[in-house]
Amino acid sequence: MASGKGEIDWGGQKKVNLALQGGGSHGAFTWGVLDFLLEDERLDFEAITGTSAGAMNAVVLAEGYLTDGRQGARKSLARFWRSISDEGALSPIERKFLHAYFLGWPLQAQFATWWADLVTHYASPYEFNPLNINPLRDHLAKMIDFEKVRALTELKLFVAATNVQNGKIRVFEGHELTVDHVMASACLPNLFQAVVIDDVPYWDGGYMGNPALFPLFYKTACPDIVIIQVNPIERDETPRSARDIQNRLNEITFNGALMSEMRAIDFVDRLVDSGVLSRDNYMRPFVHRIDGGRLLEPFSAATKLDASWSLISQLHGFGRAAARQWLDSHYDAIGKRGTLDLRMAYS
Repeated sequence: MASGKGEIDWGGQKKVNLALQGGGSHGAFTWGVLDFLLEDERLDFEAITGTSAGAMNAVVLAEGYLTDGRQGARKSLARFWRSISDEGALSPIERKFLHAYFLGWPLQAQFATWWADLVTHYASPYEFNPLNINPLRDHLAKMIDFEKVRALTELKLFVAATNVQNGKIRVFEGHELTVDHVMASACLPNLFQAVVIDDVPYWDGGYMGNPALFPLFYKTACPDIVIIQVNPIERDETPRSARDIQNRLNEITFNGALMSEMRAIDFVDRLVDSGVLSRDNYMRPFVHRIDGGRLLEPFSAATKLDASWSLISQLHGFGRAAARQWLDSHYDAIGKRGTLDLRMAYS
């Protein structure tokens, strides 16, 4: 599975880095993108950086590839997303707890949804879940051989979490990953107790990096970064209900760090292009985006908590179609130039 140069031989012709956003069940869009790229075989991957559901997609892909190459990665991703759906392989009790992250309470049950909002706004997970029960952690630990993931040196993995004590981002690398690092990256503080690693508490990485791009600048040689974005930057309607207002605030918050990094990249690019900074000392990344934002805009942010197979399979289909369209349109540009106008998209 590895080439003589110590790199995974994916069988593709061009190499990119992948940046996977988090977004609960909307991460199924990312699954669809990855599924197509693995099937298509025109691209190699040097590194994957991911947050929250993006981190889960990254480690599931990596472990599956080690088992059976590209097809193994595709099968592993399909098995993971099927398993967390309503119609998955989990027991009813396990599903009830997992839905705290991916569904919480059935969206069609208005009273239950109202009660869930009340509990999470006026009680902390230390109060309503004092035993810190989280079957998603147990399920991920059963599904993924993290010893294999840590031994993988050919594909670089970066998983972001937020340090609760100092508010800074912490990026964990592939050789140190355990199930706790992935769960830290996906720890929504109103639903789960902070994940403690080496005596440091962590919350969801989306607050400070969704996903974190800077590791790709310092620790990879590939200039091409493909961002798989699932959080809409723009919404045409002004939210009016308390739930919609909170959902939109969450979207803006979880896009904030990415927008800051994009503006910084654009600033450095302009300095490099003008000759103020030397190309010998500064990498000029080629940024691309497979954008689920517009496709997912009709879905409210609340559907990030919907784990129904009908929604997950629909988003998977959207992801495959978006990946096909993007790759067919932009394959020739990879390795030569970016295809995303950073100033227009993020300024």
